[in-house]
Formats: sequence, structure tokens, C-alpha cells
Amino acid sequence: MLAAWPDPGLPTPPYWAPHLAAPAGTEDITAAAATYWQRRGLHTDPSQTAAAAGGEALLLAVLTAIGGDAVVLARPAAAWHTVPGRMLGRRTLRVQTPAEGGGAPDPFALLEAVRRAREEGADPRALVLSAADDPTGTVTPPEPLHEVCEAAAEAGLLLVSDETYSDTVRHGVVLLSPAEILPDRTVVLTDLGASLVPQAWPTAIARFPSTDEGARLRTEALAAVVALPEPVAWAAAYALGEPEDVRAYTDAAKRLHAALGAAAHEAVTGSGALCRPPECGFQLYADLASLRTERDAAGVEEWLTRRLGRPVLGGHRFGDDQSAPRVRIDVGPLCGAGEEQRRAALRAEDPSAVPHVAAALRELGEALSALSDG
Repeated sequence: MLAAWPDPGLPTPPYWAPHLAAPAGTEDITAAAATYWQRRGLHTDPSQTAAAAGGEALLLAVLTAIGGDAVVLARPAAAWHTVPGRMLGRRTLRVQTPAEGGGAPDPFALLEAVRRAREEGADPRALVLSAADDPTGTVTPPEPLHEVCEAAAEAGLLLVSDETYSDTVRHGVVLLSPAEILPDRTVVLTDLGASLVPQAWPTAIARFPSTDEGARLRTEALAAVVALPEPVAWAAAYALGEPEDVRAYTDAAKRLHAALGAAAHEAVTGSGALCRPPECGFQLYADLASLRTERDAAGVEEWLTRRLGRPVLGGHRFGDDQSAPRVRIDVGPLCGAGEEQRRAALRAEDPSAVPHVAAALRELGEALSALSDG
């Protein structure tokens, strides 16, 4: 199975392993999650938070609690956003994102999609969106985010805001949480595997509204998840506290991926492909139509995966139009294949100048340039 999240390409966080053996109960992950959001401007009580083994499991629990028979998703959207609704047997309503970027759908298209669905007898109750977006690596500007939040409220939808990549947003980019706009109608969900914990130990947290309805959603969601193993919960709570060793590592990782994203964007656009500059995360979303390829999304996925020797996912994996030759290009693999190479990239002042990184960037540009002839 192809990964739902891009591999950040980082060595194991140095602060993680020593804390796995710590005595259980030393830290409360719900309290740590509350302070994590408070530092980001969202007043949060521990009674509003929950934790589970990964984003899919927690989203499944949240959608179970919300109810209804349909879920509204952006097009494109993170691949894992589709899994919980499908497991629940719910219809998926896809709404295109606007050209400005990010993972929030067009507000007018949202209202029309919900209206039509209800005319057909469907009962959509939740919109899953991500202002800091996977797959595109772009961020929804504040004004369009306000507009889609207002449209969701008008349509009677609860918002599930996937903020997994919020801590990876580049310097100078303005990011709002829907919970700042509609605090009583927004559940925030963050998968910590993007920035704070190793992906081998899936851990996610959620923040529910401080209302009676929010309390009900939290209670029902908790009834549908399995608690984290105590050593993992303790270590995740330590990471959520963001002490100096955690901040040093995450800051270095953020600088690394900002540099890699900029260099990869240059390689992609230098080949003639169209691509918005990355503003968050570890990926680019490239439109290869300008390369005059006759392949569709599945075709360019197969060709580039074979040429580069690593997965390059087509846009159809994210609910995009299969006939359009769009792909998500993960920059994590540019760091190298092993721990030593990855640490060399992490330490470098200019990661793109590290020999194995520079070679991978050249290979990416050459693969895209050769696509129309491959």
C-alpha cells in the first residue's frame, strides 16, 4: 500500500527514544495537548482534548460521533481523509479548492454541493478541510478561509480541521485555524507524525469545542478509539510540551524542508511543469500538462515512480481528476536513504548543496523533462 502521508525524510528525533522507558502516568497527554494549543492562541482545557493511535483512527471516531450519511471533502485532499468515511459507508462529496491554494474548498461550490446532496436525500453533516494542505503543500489565505467557514456554517456543517501540517508552515505565511473563526463548530485534529513523533508510533490529538455539543462529540469519539500505549502517550506528552531539545529539532527540520521545497520547486518549474511554491509540509503538487504528456494521473505516477525508484503519487489518489497529469512530489526522499545521509542534510547550511541531495534534485528535473519522451 502506498503511504497516506509523505515521509518527512528525517532521522529519528533524538529526544524520542529516551522517554519511551519513562514511567507511565508521569505526563498527561490531554493536559499536554491543551497547553500545545494554548501556545498557538487557542484557549483549550484538557477536558476538550482526546488522543488516539493516528489520524485515521481519530477522524473515524470524530465522524462516527458527528453522524450523517455523507462527508464533504476538498478536491484534492489528503488520501487518508477518505478512509474513515468509506469505512463508515458514507457518501463522499468532493468540492474543488480555489486557485489561491490550501485545502479549503470553494465556498460557493460547497453550498451548491450540499444543496444538491440534500435534494437527493443525503445528510451531510461534516466538512473535513486542511488550511495547511497535503497534498499541495500550500496554505489557504485568511480571507478565503473566512468565506468557506461562513459557507459551512450557513450549510449547517460541522468543520473538522486537519492541522497536521500547521507547524510546518514557512516563515512569513499567515495561517488561521477555522477554530479561530468558528470556535463552536470546529473540531481540530492533528497527527503528530508530521512534526513531533516518529511515524512508526502513530499518535494524533483532537480539540473539541467548549460547548455541550463539543462535550458530547468528545465523549462519543473517545468511546470509539483505543487508548495509546502508556509509554507512547508519555513520550508524546513530552514532545507536546516542546522543551528546548524538541524545539531545536523541529526548527531544524522546518528549515530543512523549506530549503528542499524551494529547491525542488525550482527543479520542477525548470522542467516546464506548473507548480505553486510550497508553503508548508514536505511536498509539491505539480501539473504536468504543459509538458505535453499524453499520460493521465495514473500514467505519470507509474512512469515517475519507475524512473525515480520511489513512489510519486498521481492526483487521482487525492480525489483529483484522473485525466489530469498531476502528481504529488515528496521532498523527504531528497534527504537520502539512510540515517547518516539524512543527518548530513539536516545539519547542512544549504541542504541543496549536499552532494547526494544535489544529485537527487538533478534526477528529479531530468525525469520530468524526459516525461514526454519516456
